[in-house]
Amino acid sequence: MFSYAQETPDDWWEVEALYDLCFAPGRTALSSYRLRDDVPPVADLSLVARDADGTLSGAIRYWPVMVGDTSGTLLLGPVAVHPTHQGEGLAAVLIRDSLSMAARRGWARVLLVGDAPYYNRFGFDKLTGVEMPPPTNPDRILGLELLPGAWDDVTGPVTRFSTG
Repeated sequence: MFSYAQETPDDWWEVEALYDLCFAPGRTALSSYRLRDDVPPVADLSLVARDADGTLSGAIRYWPVMVGDTSGTLLLGPVAVHPTHQGEGLAAVLIRDSLSMAARRGWARVLLVGDAPYYNRFGFDKLTGVEMPPPTNPDRILGLELLPGAWDDVTGPVTRFSTG
């Protein structure tokens, strides 16, 4: 049994440790992390899961990004599950619940870099015309519409979200 909650500032170090455990400390060298530099995650979509003992078992974060000159796009990731709980469906619950929340909050579309065979079951498909920072494999750039037609005519480079 897991409990789910919005990530709080007090969870930050524990979530970072989970990401390091699951992805290795060098994960922040990936090009997708340049889109996250100095941009806070979307707080109401960043979730944590704890087991019955209160131990952090999973986490998911989202980041606002621009695609071309279009806003309203979320970058999903990272999502991680502690090795002792992998294979229990926890990542699927975090993804489905957070995507549902994102739709209710009015976000238009979601982008991620990942394995299509895994993410297709959540509705993600390969995007064309969307360019992640190199050296990202274009076959791993996936998108999901939260609003019908949200990816129509949305192309270009993915860049850090800017309010100005």
